[in-house]
Amino acid sequence: MRTGVGLAFLCLACCFHGSLSCPALCKCYPRRAEVVCNDVPLTEFPSQGLPKNTSLLTIQFTNISSISEHHLSAMPLLEGLHLYSNNLESLSSHLLRGVPHLKTLDLTDNKLAHLPQDVFSHAPLQSLVLKSNLIETVDADWFPPNSSLTWLDLSGNRLTSIPSALFQRLPHLENLDLSYNRLEKLPPDSLKPLTRLERLNLRNNKLSSLDPSVFQGASNLTFLFLPENRLEKLSPTLFQGLSKLRYLTLDGNQLSHVPPGLLDPLLSLDEEGLDLTVNPWLCDGKVEYFWRWLVKNKQKAFAEVNIICAQPLSLAGRSISSLMENELNV
Repeated sequence: MRTGVGLAFLCLACCFHGSLSCPALCKCYPRRAEVVCNDVPLTEFPSQGLPKNTSLLTIQFTNISSISEHHLSAMPLLEGLHLYSNNLESLSSHLLRGVPHLKTLDLTDNKLAHLPQDVFSHAPLQSLVLKSNLIETVDADWFPPNSSLTWLDLSGNRLTSIPSALFQRLPHLENLDLSYNRLEKLPPDSLKPLTRLERLNLRNNKLSSLDPSVFQGASNLTFLFLPENRLEKLSPTLFQGLSKLRYLTLDGNQLSHVPPGLLDPLLSLDEEGLDLTVNPWLCDGKVEYFWRWLVKNKQKAFAEVNIICAQPLSLAGRSISSLMENELNV
């Protein structure tokens, strides 16, 4: 029996390694069909010796500048491809044709600027990370209709807008990260197709306003990050329908008032789940709704004592929740 098991394991190892081979400068792990080329002086894709049944390939911190359909088709069982921090500048529209099982693609920290149509249409991707590249525009035609994608990370690029057509192709999306871009606006009703969206990150963009309908339809939103933008006013109906929202950050904007009713739909906020610090709050007669909400919901506000008045001067530096009722009409 032991001899049989030993022979079976040897066969598996040989099958994976291709006669016990492995690309130079890389490491191969037969049991999990994984190849890792990490922080090594590679300048070309490591085709030589790559096991045919590789299911997970990681090439990171190298100098490879191109990857082709031919390279990937040599691994028809590939499920995960991580190409973090290389020098990739372009991708072929047919890149993924030979990897029909690919679910995860990570292209973080490369030099990608323009991507062709259909580039992500030939594999059942569930997770796509394009973080920290040079992308200026997004094309809905990157993806097939009814894409299986659930995770999309476009943070740290140069995006100034997002087409509504993109979201129409991503009905299964659960996580969307658009932080650290240059977005100036979001199209009205743009998130309606994203009925499964749970997490939306818009941190550090250039948003100065939000259409009242922008979050309508995204009723499963649980985490919404909007800090470090240029928001000055919010529609009182902006958060209608977001009864599942547990965490909302609006710190570091230019908000002076909270319109009456804005926070009422947020029934599921976690303890300290709402961050409204670092805004120039005007503590005049219009602050009453916000004051009453804070007094009633102190435990839901992050650093509640740091939500302070900027004006008028007589109240500057005071936390809004510390105000007395007779001070609200200054």
